[in-house]
Amino acid sequence: MIDSYMWGIINRQSPEAPIPIVDIDKHEKKLGGAANVASHIKALGATPILCSVIGNEDKGFFDLMKRENLSTKGILQEERKTTVKTRIISENKHQLRVDEEDNFPITNEYKFIKHTTDLMNNANVVIFQDYNKGVLTKDVIRSLMKYAKIKKIPTLADPKKENYWEYKDVTIFKPNIKELKESISTNESLTLESILKIVSKQRKKLNADCFLLTLSEKGVFIQSEKINKHIPALSRNIVDVSGAGDAVIATAALALSIKLDFYIIGQLANLAGGLSCEKIGVNPLKKEKLLKEISCLD
Repeated sequence: MIDSYMWGIINRQSPEAPIPIVDIDKHEKKLGGAANVASHIKALGATPILCSVIGNEDKGFFDLMKRENLSTKGILQEERKTTVKTRIISENKHQLRVDEEDNFPITNEYKFIKHTTDLMNNANVVIFQDYNKGVLTKDVIRSLMKYAKIKKIPTLADPKKENYWEYKDVTIFKPNIKELKESISTNESLTLESILKIVSKQRKKLNADCFLLTLSEKGVFIQSEKINKHIPALSRNIVDVSGAGDAVIATAALALSIKLDFYIIGQLANLAGGLSCEKIGVNPLKKEKLLKEISCLD
């Protein structure tokens, strides 16, 4: 998807409705969604292969990929809208977001599965970044998970409610607290004790090696056979949380690919998520900044 930004100044209220008028003085487009994950991976020094489906009218997506020097060999096109999220920003705050997209399932699952598995053969790790936009259908998830298992490629999943339970045998399962609550149909606050019980039950049900739960400003909770650990977030100047999950899973994936243990993966992912919130909009992580933060860990 594409993240589009319109920056401007509010000087007056509309005479037509009780809303502000934003005088736009700057436009900007960036890669969003799974493409943002790919941007993080490239910025951190690895080579991502982004596999997805966009519309026949790419809305500038391929130009953005070329600008970021990212491969487009995994991208298929079909008759649908290319997702564009437009955020209108003034006074360092989101004033409005406008989405243009289609969420229905892709029309040729078999073609996408075959195209993606052909590109998976030399992969060190596979990320399922689910936004419930129609690409990761149940059949797509099951087929690609099965292929990764056959090839012994570790997997990570950032799920959405609709396909939450489809990621059986995943290596790292990474929901956020909202998605965890949706999975048990509750809006109530959860204590760390209740989170531990829920995560333990879900990890076993999914047969996941590791459960990495992001807790927004409270950090992350990580569980495997050997650890149950809440890792608090460092104190930061939080400006914008959009795309934080992308930074978390990209960092966790690279750490997993070089076989770091799950606790260290949790620490690195926690740092990455926090750093990504210090600027407005989606921005690739700065490798040097992450390394500097790592040097301060205990």
